[in-house]
Amino acid sequence: MKKFAIIVAAAMLVSGAAVAGDKIRMGTEGAYPPFNQIDPSGKLTGFDVEIGDALCEQMKADCTWVTQDWDGIIPGLLAKKYDTIIASMSITDERKQAVDFTERYYSNSLRYVAKKGSGLDVTKLKGKAVGAQRATIAGQYLEDNMADKVDIKLYDTQENAYIDLAAGRTDAILADMLVNYEWLQSDAGKGFEFVGDSFNRSDIIGIAIRKGSDDLRKKLNGAIKAIIADGTYAKINAKYFPFSIY
Repeated sequence: MKKFAIIVAAAMLVSGAAVAGDKIRMGTEGAYPPFNQIDPSGKLTGFDVEIGDALCEQMKADCTWVTQDWDGIIPGLLAKKYDTIIASMSITDERKQAVDFTERYYSNSLRYVAKKGSGLDVTKLKGKAVGAQRATIAGQYLEDNMADKVDIKLYDTQENAYIDLAAGRTDAILADMLVNYEWLQSDAGKGFEFVGDSFNRSDIIGIAIRKGSDDLRKKLNGAIKAIIADGTYAKINAKYFPFSIY
C-alpha cells in the first residue's frame, strides 16, 4: 500500500536481530484511518492495531505501540525505536533491500476519487490537479506515470490530501482503494465518489521487521495463520469492511 525511498547503506548499518524475549514494540503511523489512527480520547485504534493486538495475544507476547510519522517509519525501525511496522505497508522490492516482511495480512489496490457529478474521466486527466499522500504507492504511481500529464500534489498525510480535494484545490485523489472507501462513508466524503476502476490489484500488505529477525518473522507468520484459522481475523475484518480484504 505505501512506498518509501530507501537508502540501502543505512539499512545495512543498522539491521540486526529481532527482539529479546517476548517484549515487542509495534510501530505504526496513527494517521491512516481506518487502519491506524488516534481517536478523540487519544487511544490508538484501527484495523492494523487490532490485528497487531490479536497477533500479540496469539504469541503470548508483551506488546507496546509506538507511533511515528510515515516519512520516518522505516528509519525508526532500523534505529530500533520499535521492532515491527504494522502500518499498511506494501511489500515492494525496494523496501526489501532494507527490511524483511512477514506474509501478507491483507491485500489492496489503487483507485481515484473525485467530486460527485464531476464527469472526471481517469483516462483523460491531462491538465488536472491530482493529489496523493507522499511516499506512498499512489504517490509513486503518479510520479512515475503521470508527471507529464497532471499537476501532482503530494501531502504529508492522507487527511490533508482529502482536505484539499474537499476544498476544490485538486480535481481528484489517488489512494488505496480501502482507505478511499472508508473516507467516502464519512460525512466529509459524502459529496464524492469513486471514478474509474481499481488497479494495481497485486498490492500485498505485510509487517516489516529488521533484517535478521527471522525468529520474530516465523512467530508472526504463525500467528497470522492462527488468527485466520480461528476466525479472529474475520471478526476484525467485519468491523471495518463488509467484504474480505485478505
